[in-house]
Amino acid sequence: MKLYSAINPAPNPRRVRIFLAEKSLSIPIENLSIRDRAHKAPEFKQKNSLGQLPTLELDDGTCISESVAICRYLEALHPAPALLFGASAVESAQVDMWIRRIEFTLMNPIAAVWVHTHPFTARLGTQHKEYGESNRERVASAMHWLDRELGGHEFVGGSKTFTMADIVALTTIDFAKFVGIEMPDDAAHLRAWHARVSARASAAA
Repeated sequence: MKLYSAINPAPNPRRVRIFLAEKSLSIPIENLSIRDRAHKAPEFKQKNSLGQLPTLELDDGTCISESVAICRYLEALHPAPALLFGASAVESAQVDMWIRRIEFTLMNPIAAVWVHTHPFTARLGTQHKEYGESNRERVASAMHWLDRELGGHEFVGGSKTFTMADIVALTTIDFAKFVGIEMPDDAAHLRAWHARVSARASAAA
């Protein structure tokens, strides 16, 4: 088994590394250079036709892509402790719900700012900068929404434990900072949550 990953600030590979750290799991990791577009090389696209990271290659050559799918697979192999995806049917459903909410409500507009305004992505295709800049307001609105949802709660979704939803949210917020989008000054709950989860040893992954 081998995980094809990428160094920070790539948010999706980092999700899996944080998951591995939280579960105290160790697997071989090969980092590919996104800047050098190693993930778009023909030989790698034999493993993932979209040329995306992370990708987990099993010993029989089977490849699993998409960060949450990889973590779900590893969770099935190592179910104890059942903390990151919930310990019951309802908890598991709520974790999945919050992952989707964060990806669609927060990550999507951040990605639009990244793709259409950042100099690192200018060489990848036509940038529509007005569209990209317009998404900054959507990001701020999404961060304020998440701030309200975190009021009175230690973790995302009101969970009493750190879950995969927190991992997705943490890597998304940190990537936003790399793109040039800070958490709003008045988002006190979001900032306090971010400080708590960033203090976990796994956040350094």
